[in-house]
Amino acid sequence: MAIELKNKKVLVMGLGLLGGGIATTKWLILHGANVTVTDLRSRGELKDSINKLGAAAKKIIFVLGKHRRADFKTNKIIVVNPAVPRESKYLAIAKKHGARLENEASLFFRYCKNPIIAVTGTRGKTTTVNWILFLLKQKFPKAKLTGNSSDQPLLGILDGLDGKSPVVAELSSWHLELLSQSGRGPEVAVITNIYRDHMNRYRTLVSYASAKANIFKNQKKGDFLILNCRNEWTKFFLKKFSNWRVGSKMLYSSAKTGINEKKFSKISGPHNLENFKAAYLAAKLAGVPVSALRRAAWRLPRIKFREEIVFKSPKLTVVNDTTATSPDGTIAALRRFGKENIILISGGTDKNLEYGGWAKTVKRFVKPENLFLLNGSATKKMIAALEKIGYSKNKKINFYEDLGGILKYTTQVIYEKKEKKTKWMIIFSPGAASFEKFKNEFDRGEKFNLYCKKIFKRR
Repeated sequence: MAIELKNKKVLVMGLGLLGGGIATTKWLILHGANVTVTDLRSRGELKDSINKLGAAAKKIIFVLGKHRRADFKTNKIIVVNPAVPRESKYLAIAKKHGARLENEASLFFRYCKNPIIAVTGTRGKTTTVNWILFLLKQKFPKAKLTGNSSDQPLLGILDGLDGKSPVVAELSSWHLELLSQSGRGPEVAVITNIYRDHMNRYRTLVSYASAKANIFKNQKKGDFLILNCRNEWTKFFLKKFSNWRVGSKMLYSSAKTGINEKKFSKISGPHNLENFKAAYLAAKLAGVPVSALRRAAWRLPRIKFREEIVFKSPKLTVVNDTTATSPDGTIAALRRFGKENIILISGGTDKNLEYGGWAKTVKRFVKPENLFLLNGSATKKMIAALEKIGYSKNKKINFYEDLGGILKYTTQVIYEKKEKKTKWMIIFSPGAASFEKFKNEFDRGEKFNLYCKKIFKRR
């Protein structure tokens, strides 16, 4: 489809600090749109983002520190960025005046000519998309990865695509809220699983899962949907699939892979076996030969910040699992590494999640003296859940303000013990978001790695 944006009045709602809004705005300017950017942050707060716009900034009208009703009445295309609430009164004004709401994902799907493999879910989507890309490259060397956790924003790569090779897109529930605007679904859609998450944005888990379901709403005959047969929400998606009369073919990611799955699960964890099965099936449907897939299975890349081992010595292993932004992520890490003497570093910002299951798993694997909690709104809920099950035998559960300070203190626990032969593992798995102390989970992970280098390099 031709990109027809020349001289169109487009309002970008939320420039943001993390890059997606910058790439989207640059792309709109490149294609001739008359762009206004509005953001509740001040020009000073957005200084770095504005600088990254480069020459494009001279062609933009900026409305910063506020939103103006008039902008939502006169612009016919409103491009919404992640932090914008779905219930925003300004979006209601725009819709009332006939504006078309878009986001970077809906624009990407509207104009992308390449076949798309799209992946969403609560846990495992980043691992799955990276493994799909790796498997695709066994046949399609020009395959690309874009989306949620990629350093390649959706619209940042669009103009450089060859129109033929598969593109793997990691999509959040926010991306999917407006995907139907594009009129297109992915050739292969994957939903890894659904767990309780983002309850600060969605009123119910059904509402959250419904946003995820939009990934297959516009699929047509000849497309494929891959679901996880082990996840309890699969029945919900099957009902949506039937009611919407989607034209694609539905498959389960329990398909046989022909590899030693027991060995794979032992090495990478049972949850990663589920991720691999989804990636294997997606790449197979895209045309990669089975023989190539089976050879590549044992050379899969380790994914940064996903249960990533960042330090290892005869006495200590350190795992950076910063992308565990919900309790289910920490539960998976503890179950995978639970045979070691574990020190757990957890805590962060709440997303209106529940921590009962998290607390029970912590009680099973982590001694109270080996639990270190980083202060935050979710941390208070974690402490309450632990106290409810008698975790610390009526002793106060402590929390700390500084991540670097926690790591320094853990060295005392490990290296001052008399049992020199004891092996330890530090797992940094927050089980919560990061916005009270860090830009995002990736910023949190980078800082953790820097602290590790400083503290453990001489050990």
